[in-house]
Amino acid sequence: MNQSTANVDLEGTVFDVIVVGSGFGGGTAAYALSRAGLNVLLVERGGWPLRDETDWNGRAILLEGRYRGDSVVRVRQLGAGEAVDTFPNQVVGGNSIFFGGAALRLRASDFGRWPIGYADLEPHYGAAEALLEVHGRGGDDPCEPPRSSDYPYAPPDLTAPARRIAEAARQLGLHPFQLPIALNHRGAREPKCIRCFTCDGFPCRIGAKNDVTQTALAKADPEHLAVVARMTVTKLVERDGRIAGVEAVDRDSQRRFVLRARLTVLSGGAIGTPDLMLRSGLDRLDASGALGRYLMRHCNAMIGYVFPFRTNPELVNHKQICISDLYESVRGQDGTALGVIQDMCMPPREVVRVLGPAGFRWAAAASANRIQTLLCIAEDEPQAENRVSLEDGVPLVRHEYTAGDWRRRDRLVRVARKVLRKAGGLVGKMRPIDSFSHAVGTARFGRSATESVLDIDCRFWRLPNLFVVDGSFMPTSGGVNPSLTITANALRVAAAISSRFPEFAGAGA
Repeated sequence: MNQSTANVDLEGTVFDVIVVGSGFGGGTAAYALSRAGLNVLLVERGGWPLRDETDWNGRAILLEGRYRGDSVVRVRQLGAGEAVDTFPNQVVGGNSIFFGGAALRLRASDFGRWPIGYADLEPHYGAAEALLEVHGRGGDDPCEPPRSSDYPYAPPDLTAPARRIAEAARQLGLHPFQLPIALNHRGAREPKCIRCFTCDGFPCRIGAKNDVTQTALAKADPEHLAVVARMTVTKLVERDGRIAGVEAVDRDSQRRFVLRARLTVLSGGAIGTPDLMLRSGLDRLDASGALGRYLMRHCNAMIGYVFPFRTNPELVNHKQICISDLYESVRGQDGTALGVIQDMCMPPREVVRVLGPAGFRWAAAASANRIQTLLCIAEDEPQAENRVSLEDGVPLVRHEYTAGDWRRRDRLVRVARKVLRKAGGLVGKMRPIDSFSHAVGTARFGRSATESVLDIDCRFWRLPNLFVVDGSFMPTSGGVNPSLTITANALRVAAAISSRFPEFAGAGA
């Protein structure tokens, strides 16, 4: 057990708020609630990032799973007849530790099936950009939504690989822009980003990525926040229509605890949160039947082309360019966004040899220094049968794409291929992405208890002191990375909690 605040009596204290999970949602909520003066306990099943040389080792991080947890998740997807056991990463900071920094807002039209509008979230988007110290420039994105505040920092200069993609896109009549990024290039704190080639998918050894540990948790009020790492929450204890306690176990000592707070906030991710709610029996209180259902994770693909020259001889991080020209092109037909195309760094050679396109792994690894890649992110549709359930006490994830999902992805892929060929690429290969790093939707919020798990404040309808602030709340996925939206919504929910705490917490608050 690793506590950031010494001498905390975990079982003898009734906290104002217990936050379960420390990613974009949980870490942000803990920050905001502590700054509002509430006494917060943040519980995380992973340990703290190690921040050493091995954190930049491709084999250790991406293949051997240095941060891989010991909690199994069974996944059945892409038409497979049987589920495969997976072991997601567990670490303080959650997926923010491994994200590549992309920090895009959803568009106003993405909120068509939401119970709130873009205007309701817009000020919180600005606060989220300030919290994560996002580097960007407004006005360049052709479908950028309205904004009431500037980015806190200007973006860094483009690298040579990024300039290559941007120029090729412009020659095709597209409008590439610099991707808003949460990396510390120009911020006030140290250290600054050194543009290493191990960013997306890796912890930052020097702490220059603006992950949750370097931003939200670093800016929280230390007098009102205690962080306990390597502790797994096993059950929510419901009594008389409220959450009365949280059962947890220390992963090192195996000591069991019952933690108590007036209010509980869940942020275990779109797989972990419904798993915990289901194993706590809360599905019996869900009138919508949506708990664990409508899992989305975008329909993504990476396209790599071989060039007749070394594409990145300086081995710099060049995840800087985004193309959104086609974002609204299928809204009238599908009711969804199409999505975006982003520049993407190649994984290390030893990783490509194992995870590259089937049938081409050795060839791709041999020519890795001559390959440049683009990432296509397409919106996927919410489907009730895409879900998280329990099977023999273990979470089972079922996920399949619709024909529309594939169609949107493939349209982006065709454009990405044109860009890479215009940039000088000779021959290319697509690799579908089957991870759940963008997972959302399994505890959707809405306007009535018969259609949603959560109300507009992201409060469980039948339990007035239980909230959810991770990507589970999202009723649609949009066509961009959900990290900034999760952060902004956590700030929105935290503001509601802090302003109405006595009402939400009940008698004795």
